[in-house]
Amino acid sequence: MKGEIKTVSTQLLIRNGYQGFRFRDIADLLKTTRANIHYYYGNKLNLAEEVIVDYVDETLENWRANWQSDATLESKIHGMMESNRQRYLRYNPTGATGNPWSLIGRMRLERDVIGPKARQALADFGVALENLVITGIDQAVAKGELSDDIPRADIALQLVAIANSAGPITQDGGNFDRLEQLYRSFSRVVHHAYGLKRR
Repeated sequence: MKGEIKTVSTQLLIRNGYQGFRFRDIADLLKTTRANIHYYYGNKLNLAEEVIVDYVDETLENWRANWQSDATLESKIHGMMESNRQRYLRYNPTGATGNPWSLIGRMRLERDVIGPKARQALADFGVALENLVITGIDQAVAKGELSDDIPRADIALQLVAIANSAGPITQDGGNFDRLEQLYRSFSRVVHHAYGLKRR
């Protein structure tokens, strides 16, 4: 039951935000009682905090595997895009609607009302992702894919900005297409400017 509560809570936090997050809605969806949810988590803040921290950890673990792999930088950027696509499709199964799908993006909008552990997890997310991207760029330089003069921090900052804006980009576009174009365009620009094989 505890895992089911977290799964439903993730969906509701993405859809309704923290302010619209209610134990009553969780209980209705799971056909259980609010008392049962209180038994496992105590209160709304505790439940939301655990869901957010676990979601951030899971996302970073997925991206860590991608960025620490032996793949090319281009494949790693596309791997990041595909990870976004899978989460997008989880909450937009037809692929053609602009429903919210990023818990990280959604909770950043309500940073002032979520718990301190959740706030810290969101703050750490961008830093951790930036470090993973810089490491991936270093690997690409070492393998002879990219020139050593590539501005690592600038490139990483831009890619993290795309990742952090992924939710609003798909919502504005009504589908995943614009975000895919942005990831692919970013990859082409990096390789055109700093790729050794193109030179």
